[in-house]
Amino acid sequence: MKNYLHVILLLLLLPMAGAEAQIRKPQNKPYIDLRPMHFGICIGLNMQDIEFENIGPQLLDDGTERTVVCDADTWNPGFSVGVVADMRLNDYLNFRIAPSLHFGSKRLVFRDFEMLNESGKPTETTQDLKNTYIALPLELKYGAERFNNYRPYMIAGVSPMINLAGKDQEYVQLKRFDTMIEVGLGCDFYLPFFKFIPELKFCYGLGNVLNKDHVNELTDVNKKLYAQSVASASPSKLFVISFYFE
Repeated sequence: MKNYLHVILLLLLLPMAGAEAQIRKPQNKPYIDLRPMHFGICIGLNMQDIEFENIGPQLLDDGTERTVVCDADTWNPGFSVGVVADMRLNDYLNFRIAPSLHFGSKRLVFRDFEMLNESGKPTETTQDLKNTYIALPLELKYGAERFNNYRPYMIAGVSPMINLAGKDQEYVQLKRFDTMIEVGLGCDFYLPFFKFIPELKFCYGLGNVLNKDHVNELTDVNKKLYAQSVASASPSKLFVISFYFE
């Protein structure tokens, strides 16, 4: 099984290896992976997404029905920064803690099907849902055998998340806490003085993060129709492209 995983990981890097993949070269920092613990920093980009379950028709006080649906219709790029602590477990497996800050937002669109515009389409109202997450990922990193100056790997783990976005008077607000599972892949590149590590990671939320109490905090009664149109917000998703320097 171990050799099978090594083959999969190496195949991911074949386009980068090129024709020189079979030629052994002098290794940069040949003993760097033997350290029991090492640290680094990371910067990167993220994209946030979320799925909403809508209530459907709402009965208003005047006896009429209104149908408003909410959707996160675009992906907005954000910025990520963090540090990493990596503990060596054996030749192939490492335990990693990577506290990070993820700055970003989600664009929400509310469509009112009883209020049509001049083209006969539902009127749209938008919200820029800003989020700043503190993440504390606990990950296992499984690497293939090093070849020359690169080493592909896979990661999996769980990440508690804290949303630092404050209370506001927007239509939708998310809960303060969330938990995500993570999977990803990357490659260690051994340079003369440090390791450079590009990584792609997908994070998937495990719970409903809609703050249902927020509708009672709204002072504008016209906004409550939109706030009440959402039944749940799950799952939340985060795609992260990171660049580590260790």
